Amino acid sequence: MRGSCARVKERHSLTTALPKTQQQLHSLVTDSGELQLSLVEVPLVAPGADEVVVRVEATPINPSDLGGLFAGASWADFTPTGTPGHPALTGQVPAAALPALRPRVGERLVVGNESAGVVVAAGSNPEAQHLLGKTVALTGGEMYQQYRTVKANDCLVLDAQSTPADGASSYVNPLTSQAMVEVMRLEGHKALVHTAAASNLGQMLNRICIADGVDLVNVVRSPEQVALLRAQGAKWVVDTSSADFDVELFAAISATGATLAFDAVGGGELASKLLTAMERAISATATEYSRYGSATHKQVYIYGGLDRSPTILHRAYGMSWGVNGWLLTPFLERAGEEIVGRMRNRVATELRTTFASHYTDVISLADMLDPEKIAVYAKFATGRKFLVNPALAN
Repeated sequence: MRGSCARVKERHSLTTALPKTQQQLHSLVTDSGELQLSLVEVPLVAPGADEVVVRVEATPINPSDLGGLFAGASWADFTPTGTPGHPALTGQVPAAALPALRPRVGERLVVGNESAGVVVAAGSNPEAQHLLGKTVALTGGEMYQQYRTVKANDCLVLDAQSTPADGASSYVNPLTSQAMVEVMRLEGHKALVHTAAASNLGQMLNRICIADGVDLVNVVRSPEQVALLRAQGAKWVVDTSSADFDVELFAAISATGATLAFDAVGGGELASKLLTAMERAISATATEYSRYGSATHKQVYIYGGLDRSPTILHRAYGMSWGVNGWLLTPFLERAGEEIVGRMRNRVATELRTTFASHYTDVISLADMLDPEKIAVYAKFATGRKFLVNPALAN
């Protein structure tokens, strides 16, 4: 009984030790198209019966997070407007982007797709109380703040050896990389092409494909990135900066039979080059001629925008092809509980191996509003990923 009372007291102290306020990073677009970024002090509310409060100690900066944070405004033109204790920035959203942003005009958004931290308060339900003191991973948005209140059932409990940094990127990249392989199987393809393949996500996908025996053509942008992936066991790596890129891409696609690509670049002619190489590879072994090209469907899914210029298609790949946008969330909604459950279980089991993320630097919430820091973390440089620790002093 004495031990039980001690545990009750410990839980009570964890719950009542919460501060009255916390800091959140807000993104606001005004009617005139001005973007306002600010670090704001807001009340911290006690959890409901089935909720827990997590002290956020690690949350990554993903490209999708920057889209919501900056709303299309150019970070190079931001103007500091706050004080050292309460940093703030203003910028201007392009007029052409405003119509699509109308639903969020006047609304203060807290951005950040995923995070990890320690449960410091819990509601009265046993499921919530059981999580007190545990390190958990979270998803669901609004992570760029010091504390996040969520349903207890929405927490992924990490093992005792895992840190918040280990679990911070346990949702977007791990599930996206697995989803690419699932799409390949569901749509009847036998191999994959992936661009910007030296990214954290790309390295995860490479490890998955090696483990699962899936042929993967990795498309990167420098010789250093070629060396990085080859050192990790990648068999097919082609470099867009090489004078022989088209030849090497054709050879890799011919060898693997890849007819599906996931493109993180988006703009320019890369998607068209992928389709062209696929068609050439199919035609090279065709036994009959067709003026409509091969009947084999070739598909490129654009899921990123590292290049914001228009996507240019030179139609030299027959009539059976597709270029579409692709997002993880709609896929998860369609995939069903069995597939999604299997994917989540694999993340939990292989968090520090297959799905390990590597970070260039750890910064604070205030650092996210430092123009010099923004100039580094907002560059979308492949292989460079930043982690935010809201618990760090500003």
